[in-house]
Amino acid sequence: MTMRQMTAALVLGAAFATPAMAADTWYPYEAEEVTPAFSTDGETKAVTYEPLEKAEQAWNLCVSFPHMKDAYWLGVDYGVVEEAKRLGVKANIVEAGGYTELTNQINQIEDCVAGGADAVIIGAISYDGLNNLVGELKEKDIPVIDVINGMSSPDLSAKSLVSFYTMGNEAGKYLAAQHPEGGESAEVGWFPGPAGAGWVEAAHQGFMDAVEGSALTVLEPRYGDTGKEAQQRLVEDVLQANPDVKYIAGTAVTAEAAQGLLRERGLMGDVDIVSFYMTPGVYQGIERGFIAAAPADSMVIQGRIAVDQAVRILEGKDYVKHVGPKIFVVDEENIGEIARENILPPQGFSPVFSVE
Repeated sequence: MTMRQMTAALVLGAAFATPAMAADTWYPYEAEEVTPAFSTDGETKAVTYEPLEKAEQAWNLCVSFPHMKDAYWLGVDYGVVEEAKRLGVKANIVEAGGYTELTNQINQIEDCVAGGADAVIIGAISYDGLNNLVGELKEKDIPVIDVINGMSSPDLSAKSLVSFYTMGNEAGKYLAAQHPEGGESAEVGWFPGPAGAGWVEAAHQGFMDAVEGSALTVLEPRYGDTGKEAQQRLVEDVLQANPDVKYIAGTAVTAEAAQGLLRERGLMGDVDIVSFYMTPGVYQGIERGFIAAAPADSMVIQGRIAVDQAVRILEGKDYVKHVGPKIFVVDEENIGEIARENILPPQGFSPVFSVE
């Protein structure tokens, strides 16, 4: 871990290492605003996010996720559901079934809007593929909030997300610090996620920029859906074809799947694992010493902020147009100082699809 990463983690750990807070007291939360809004290379500044106390009426929100196949999106679901309850609004939550199901996502959102949605929150399957739909919703005066994954449409009303470029970059810097230029060389198997998704392309660029000039050799990226079986097959292929690989780096699902494969092959301790985002499985892996590190993007808070943005827009109130929680790296050195409840959903949480 670099000194900057450690300092950021310790500061955030000190700020948030408090007992689990009630659902109505998650705020204030340390975040970063991007200006100009929606820019990919804009300036970021620290802000303290404060949501509304209550909505003026029971607005009807449509919330669309790519899938609910892993704990990451369960965390976003938890944030959305709890904030909708806290504010007193309705939410209809749909999931498309995977990153190959763009048409299904579009159809689900159209059905949701036809059912009377006042605003739409989208965790997008494709960076560009929903732009026509977003434009049509704008013409109907239905605000659209981009949560987690990122979309390129200029017709969005707000973004609640972090920079996946930064997430990938932090993971890459963690590895590059172990193998600086002129140091010991090492091969990295790199698994950025499903090809074409905006968050994947951003994380890939951030990771590659971070390791440039280091003693690391990144093998050809292995793209694939973030289902566990798909990632497991990709990791198996890389381990089979590259017996000298030192690191498995990629999505949280990749990291979780790799643990079992490395144990089966007797490679624990010889091959290290790094994820570029946090899930309960990754958190547990770091605690147990099976996973080296992962940046935390507080996906629960991203879901909460998206709901608050939607309500603020519907009620004509001031809102931060492009914002996300502050990113910090978690590893075995600082994990004991980070309050788990502030970056992950509760253990045992099951998907919720409706808030009345």
